[in-house]
Amino acid sequence: MHKKRKLRQYIWCWIFILPTTLFYIGFQGWPILSSIYYSALNWSGISSDKSFVGLSNFKELLSDHWFWNAFANSFKYMLYSVPLLIVLSLFLAVLLNEKTLKMREVYRTLFFLPVITTASIVGIIMLFIWSPTGAINGLMQLFGAKRTVNFLGQASLALPTVAVIGVWKDVGIYMIYWLAALQSVPQDVVEAAKIDGAGKWEEFRYITVPIILPIGGVIILLATINSLKVFDIVQTMTGGGPFFATDVMGTFVYRTAYASSVGMPRLGYASAAAMLFGLCVILIGFILNTLKNLISRKRVD
Repeated sequence: MHKKRKLRQYIWCWIFILPTTLFYIGFQGWPILSSIYYSALNWSGISSDKSFVGLSNFKELLSDHWFWNAFANSFKYMLYSVPLLIVLSLFLAVLLNEKTLKMREVYRTLFFLPVITTASIVGIIMLFIWSPTGAINGLMQLFGAKRTVNFLGQASLALPTVAVIGVWKDVGIYMIYWLAALQSVPQDVVEAAKIDGAGKWEEFRYITVPIILPIGGVIILLATINSLKVFDIVQTMTGGGPFFATDVMGTFVYRTAYASSVGMPRLGYASAAAMLFGLCVILIGFILNTLKNLISRKRVD
């Protein structure tokens, strides 16, 4: 009787996770397998004429200047955005975790609103704000600037500008992650530290940071991987320009696979680029996760 009851429980568990499993296979698993197959083809994606070329697409990528430009820009975007995103979101989380702060729920909502706003809408609005006649230049002129700055039209400024906008949009979700981590700090330990004379900085440095460090490793991992997958905000604001200065892997793959501006689309070549970059992201994720586990293990010891 006990075995039958346990069997029924297993069956019901599988029934409940079946829809999620099917959606994952349909929208994640199958596209990944298809991309692996397409990466070995010379195919535009819109014609029936396709031929198997093996690793030729990957060999061509190794000597493709525009691929490596997009590859490097993806990592530049990560280096611009992730440190600022982590520091700013942690600062906001610590600030809004203070119980004495009035209307902290309202502030949390305001900082989270950009997260749920469509990236394309954010990009269009930011185009006007950061334009030479926009609000940012107007504010700079109020403080004495004599020339307008074309933030998105200069190759040296475009990618850092897009990174700042990306940080503004995503900081709310990482603030929530840090707030969840801060809830794991035992209040009795904090109160004991205050009784012993510890100030805010000492409390944060010697109590809060060591406790939230393992969760912080997960947050840094998520921020790094998500920054490398950036596409929508870049595509909306610059399309990879000016002069491919903001061309990241997402825009490179999109342009190669679908955009007619480069001539006949090359879905097979774009799939190879996506697979190669995806392997690099997996490797980075593995390294960061290993470091996180080592730090957590050392902390336990």
